[in-house]
Formats: sequence, structure tokens, C-alpha cells
Amino acid sequence: MNALTAIRPSARQLAWQAMEFYGFIHFGMNTMTDREWGEGHDDPALFDPDKLDADQWVRALKAAGMTGVILTAKHHDGFCLWPSDVTTYSVASSPWRDGQGDVVAEVAEAARRHGLKFGVYLSPWDRTEASYGGGAAYDDFYVAQLTELLTRYGPVFTVWLDGANGEGPNGKRQVYDWERYYAVVRELQPDAVINVCGPDVRWCGNEAGDTRPDEWSVVPRALQDAERTADRSQKADDGTFSRLVRSDERDLGSRAALAGHEHDLVWYPAEVNTSIRPGWFHHRAEDSLVRPVEELFGIYLRAVGGNSCFLLNVPPARDGLLPEADVAVLEGLGRRIEDFRARRIEATATVSSGTPGDVAIAWPGGGRTPWKPDESDSLPGVTLTFARPRRVESVAVGEDITRGQRVEHVVVRGRRDGRWTTLAEANAVGHQRILTFPPVEVDAVLIELPQFRDTPVVARVAAIGPAS
Repeated sequence: MNALTAIRPSARQLAWQAMEFYGFIHFGMNTMTDREWGEGHDDPALFDPDKLDADQWVRALKAAGMTGVILTAKHHDGFCLWPSDVTTYSVASSPWRDGQGDVVAEVAEAARRHGLKFGVYLSPWDRTEASYGGGAAYDDFYVAQLTELLTRYGPVFTVWLDGANGEGPNGKRQVYDWERYYAVVRELQPDAVINVCGPDVRWCGNEAGDTRPDEWSVVPRALQDAERTADRSQKADDGTFSRLVRSDERDLGSRAALAGHEHDLVWYPAEVNTSIRPGWFHHRAEDSLVRPVEELFGIYLRAVGGNSCFLLNVPPARDGLLPEADVAVLEGLGRRIEDFRARRIEATATVSSGTPGDVAIAWPGGGRTPWKPDESDSLPGVTLTFARPRRVESVAVGEDITRGQRVEHVVVRGRRDGRWTTLAEANAVGHQRILTFPPVEVDAVLIELPQFRDTPVVARVAAIGPAS
């Protein structure tokens, strides 16, 4: 084992990675005022979603194949979707449910009813709270709200933190006590990952759903710096950031990128996040701009098939319901994902050395008995042989990441009439890599691993046919 493969995921990171696809719900005062970034101090009387149905939200996310839901418990405007003890600027001051409502509770309970995990977003920026910009006083306020969310609503799989930071009413810029926030999460919800401005899950670097050519989970520790992430996050509600893709930092974890950092590395996997609409909150003017199924499936394939998890935002409308167009797209996406998985081709697995374990029948998911080739095997490979020639358009391969991320290059070859031709290749694999190519009829597929940091440990391989 070398310095690169000695870095391993925590139990919470492993559980998060296995979720693969989950949803964001942006809902709150901004929904009522038709804004993305509210300025705070809007009249709580504006919040009255008379048809709010958290079960409808969660059913729609589950229909899309999602495994969890994250709710914007409080956005930058400061309006709380639960009755907080430390501010009156919350649902308790609104006419909704006669001031007795709690959106956080309703979503958490709906998630449990439908078998989804629940997570929270609590904006560190608060444009209503007077102590914002006051240093420790605001940190005390933020920690109090964080504590409420982490002790009242059952298990939380993630605390999603962005780096939004603006000027307080006194003109002072708040310096967030990130380490204190993290300590509270670790104490109250030790199984929860802390995303983006946190030590467990890394932001992919854009909100457009774009993925890097190769996504590595082992990266320099400097990438965990919350202030660095905040500096690259959205600074203004200008309508352009959500589709902006940076051209820098396309390689974060190749051996060349890690040179000189070998003894200061962390396991910091990526999350790809984007919205089903141009905005994060619902705007009636965007009702005709819901992304189509095939576009979202493409993002899913690149993210979940690119060693990342996919976080898709779906915003309810002012009445408290997800619009029919969004629900229909989510249902279509779920069918598309299920159809893709159902097209796994039955095959017999043979390996270049060692024993194959159950890698050939372990997708989606991972095998109980991963395949590890002999250490002397200089070109490890798994061959999937079909009972008859079959059309193939994708191959999925995944490492057993409990042993680290080891594969540095993967090549997929197909056999026809006794001849092998290269169909696709990539570098990083990690939890899962899905390689796609034009459909081709073959009687066998070979997944070769010509470059690796240590002896590979493969948890799953699969060949997937095209839609009929």
C-alpha cells in the first residue's frame, strides 16, 4: 500500500456514496416573493402555501430514483421553515397552519414514510438576523439553529453548507467559525456528511451539472478549505452562475496533480449539483423551461457514472405543490434510469488472475466478494462472455473503495468474429465509472486495467445494452 491508496473513506462517506442520487428542495420566502436571493425582512404574512404536501414532493423524488431529500430549512433571507426558538422570523409568525406549522417536520416525516433519507441546508448567511457580522454572537445564533435542526427531526444524512457571505447591517463581514459548526454536527449527527463547505463531500465546482473528465476522491487537503470553496461560490443573484462552468481545475487527483502532496491527502469525493429549472426556487416564468428527461439522464449518467453523487434540485411552487411538468419529468427520469439498469446483459465472468467473486452480478450496487488480481498480474482484466452476440452501448465498472481508489486507467474492448476492438477508455474509476459508446454487437467484453496505484480491487462490472 502506498501513500495514495492508504487514503480511505469514512463510514459516513461510504454510506453517502452508495446513495448516488438524491434531491434538493428549495422552498421558502423566496418562493412567495418570486426571488432567488431575498433581502430579508419580508412580511411573514406572505408565507401561506395553502396546498403544501410534503408527501407529494417526496413521492416525486422517489419516482425519479432518488434515495434522499435535502430541504432548505433557511435560505439567505433568514426566514426559517421551522419554529426556531432564537428568532421570530419563521413559520410561527406566518398564517400558514395558523402559525403552528413546521415544514422541516413535515418533510422529515414524509421522507421516513417513503423510505428516503433526510438532510438539511442551513444558510450561513442571514440577511435578517441583527447579529450577522458580529462575530461570535452570530456564531452562537447559527449554532443554536443548527442544534434545533439536528435534535428535533430524527436522523440526518447530510448538513449541506454553502459559503454564501454578505455584509451585515453594521457593515461587518461575518467570519464563520466553520470548525465549531462541524463539531456540532459531529456531536449531534455523527453519521451525517457535511457537504461543500465541509470536510466530507466536495462541490464539483459548478451548478450546471457539468462533470470533470475524471473525478478523483483522493485530493490535496487544501481543497477542504471552506473559505476557498466560498470564494468560488456564487456572489450575487445575477442569473448567470447556475450555468457557468469553469475551465480551470479539471484535474484534481491524477498522479501528476498530486505530485508534492503525497503526505497531505484526504478522501474528499465529489457531488454534482444542479436544478431541474434555470433557478433554484420556483418561478412561474420558468414553467416552460423544465429540463427534459434525456438531458437530466445524461447528467445522471456522467455524475453517478463518474465517481460522483448527483444532487438534483426540484422547487415547489407558491401553493406548496410541485408543478405537474416537473413531476412528469421526474417520473420519466425514474423510468429511464430503471430501463437502463434493466438492460444489464447476463454474462459469464472470467478474470486474468485470482477468482472473479461476484463482480459480474453485482450491478447496480457492489459485490460481497470483490475481485482482486494477483499482485504479479501486470494487465488485470475481467472478460464478460455472452451466450450469444449482443448489442452493447455501455459498460459499468466499480472499485471496492473501502480499499481506496486504485485504478488509473481502464480500457473497454469488444470481441466480434474473434477480433478485439477498443470501445472506450478512461482514467479514474472509484465507486463507479460508466463508459458509453456507439452501440456495437459483440459476443464478449473485456475490461482491462493497464494502470493502477496498487493492485486493483473490483466490486462490480456490467455490460448494458441499448434501448430497444
